[in-house]
Amino acid sequence: MTTPRADASGRPAATAEPYRLAVVGGGPRATYALERLSATIDRLGEGHRLEVHLYERTGAFGAGRAHSPDQARTSYLNRIGAQVGFAADETVTGAGPLRPPAERPTLHEWCRRRFAETGDPDLDLGPEDWPKRYVHGLALRDMFETFAADLRRHPGAALHLHHAEVVDIAPAADRRLEVVTADGERRTADEVLLLTGHSYHDPRRSAGPATGGGTRHVPHPYPLEDRLDAGSCGPDTVVGCAGMGLTAIDTILHLTEGRGGSFHEDGPALVYRPSGREPAAVVAFSGSGLFTFARPDNHKPSNGSGDHPGTFLTTGAVDQLRAHVGRAPSGDGPGRAQLDFERDLLPLIVLEMAHLHYVTLFGPAAALLLTQRALPAYLAFVTGTPADGPGHLLAPLERAVDEIADVLEGVLRGKCALFTAQAAVTWPVREVLLHWTRTVYGPSAEAGVRRCVDRSLPPGTVTDALDSAWGLETYLHGNRFDWHRAVAPVPPGASPEEFRASVRTFMARDQLWARQGNLANPHKAASDGVWRDLRQVISYAVDHAGLTAASQRHFLRHYVRHHNRLANGAAPEIMAKMAALIDCGLLDVGAGPGARVRLDGATGKSVVEGPHTGLSRPVDVLVEARMHGFDPRLDALPLYRNLLDRGLVRLWRNPSADGEDFLPGGLDLTPEFHPVDPDGTPDPRFTVLGVPSEGARSFLLSALRPHADHYVMRDTLVWLDRFWPRATRR
Repeated sequence: MTTPRADASGRPAATAEPYRLAVVGGGPRATYALERLSATIDRLGEGHRLEVHLYERTGAFGAGRAHSPDQARTSYLNRIGAQVGFAADETVTGAGPLRPPAERPTLHEWCRRRFAETGDPDLDLGPEDWPKRYVHGLALRDMFETFAADLRRHPGAALHLHHAEVVDIAPAADRRLEVVTADGERRTADEVLLLTGHSYHDPRRSAGPATGGGTRHVPHPYPLEDRLDAGSCGPDTVVGCAGMGLTAIDTILHLTEGRGGSFHEDGPALVYRPSGREPAAVVAFSGSGLFTFARPDNHKPSNGSGDHPGTFLTTGAVDQLRAHVGRAPSGDGPGRAQLDFERDLLPLIVLEMAHLHYVTLFGPAAALLLTQRALPAYLAFVTGTPADGPGHLLAPLERAVDEIADVLEGVLRGKCALFTAQAAVTWPVREVLLHWTRTVYGPSAEAGVRRCVDRSLPPGTVTDALDSAWGLETYLHGNRFDWHRAVAPVPPGASPEEFRASVRTFMARDQLWARQGNLANPHKAASDGVWRDLRQVISYAVDHAGLTAASQRHFLRHYVRHHNRLANGAAPEIMAKMAALIDCGLLDVGAGPGARVRLDGATGKSVVEGPHTGLSRPVDVLVEARMHGFDPRLDALPLYRNLLDRGLVRLWRNPSADGEDFLPGGLDLTPEFHPVDPDGTPDPRFTVLGVPSEGARSFLLSALRPHADHYVMRDTLVWLDRFWPRATRR
């Protein structure tokens, strides 16, 4: 240890031995971590030095592979620009010094500034628009460079960027760690922050689809321009697309619009004009046979203040259920009581969706009646009365809806004067009728009905000749909530042609619902308000062994997919492109639900088969176009597998009273995100944030949301608050 010397400013120079931090992964989470590290760098203090080595295997610092600025221009974010941020703000408790608002723009604000400078049309976005993903990458790179420069301005801090893949981390002398890269470089670190993001499964380690020599198998489509190039997916090939979520949509758009095809408006319809360089066909298939549903236009404040707060699906209700019907994870042993998702939580989710659906349909004036009718069965359920199926709690709610519809029908048809109807009920008939009219027909019809009501004329004369511009049913007893129809809106179909037609009919209706928005459309309000706004309540119930082992496995296999379709889909304009590709015949969705892949021994080709529709279509290329859950045992990259083999980490385990433990693949971490070794000892030299904690936690794939006290920033602060005492301890 050397004696500190004064620098030119008169400030004592730092000691010769810096504290070395290795950050593995240079994507969005690294940008957020660097923002907080640079904003709090004065905590380093005099006489201390910090040396940060940041590794990103793609070289796309700040963005990483998924958000690379160099990726295909046909891929979009599934979040509007006003709901993407890069830095801590006033909503994040204990964040420390905040940057001035001008230095922490949202993605929308960043795009407006750059559009003013460049005139690039991809940056000409409103706050509710959906940016292309490469644009998010440009912003991430820019903000990363800004935060990096801030850190480097401190005389005691140094930041080194390494375009290298970390393949192993080994114990070194003095309780330090040695970071090993694929090119053989070894560097010592005092601690490691792992921010590695998503990978994919190695097909040699996992049970992949049936493929032979006649079909080229693509286990992961990214980067699209490399994995799905024109040479291997040209006009003479049929491409099978396993998956129909966001990754599949990226794949399909890259193979069509990315090959020079174009979309054009033809009246109200969108049509696709092929370039001739697309594959002969893209056969998209999945367990449901459906794409994710269109995300509704967002009419809620971007700061989260208008998010649905929850009436029945609350953390208090989850606590009540756990106290009354929860089961100890090991029989009579210690531990938090566990729930069964379908038995204990799904009835609450369905009730919350139905209640919000009907409040949206009939308006806030009907909310009290709807709540009061549902309340007795709800209270009995959360205190231990079992439910017979997911819709068990809906009967009182449906009877209330029948009552409302009967009264409104009488007024609409002139069978009952408004004042007579009002005398028989406690809820405001006029207000509810006007809200229903506006929801189904729009504001001009509402004005017409208001004039009729005020003049004691039958309002039905206004609405009888109208259709709903939003694809809603126009009779008062229509637009009912149905959980099973919400998650499976298309029947299986007896032929590929019949199923394709049903899919297109649903997609057209779903477009209209999405355009009406997440506050005005009953169907979209229910999905968005519960599966997005109340996602943290679902996580509260599910995470950290909140479910039995068998139930968690079922939740991950089935209900996460329901979440993705209901509330995590692409923008309406993107789904309109999918519909146009189906219409032009390039995109084949005729496999239907339960599709599978078999190997044709004679040709060596993989064949996509639809057990319900009868489709049987050989494919020349088979793309695994779906995200894989984190599992170091199956990962295509060696880092976590090596950490597992070294005994530096272990898999998280859900011990359950149902006789079967469940290992979903994520790492076992302490509340401070330190990994636990096989003996149960935490290692504070490591901190792991993000995807590797899947298993114990859910819904972790997310960009930072501003003005929302977002969990991504809160997790970052858990690391930072413990990092500074370690870094300044010497």
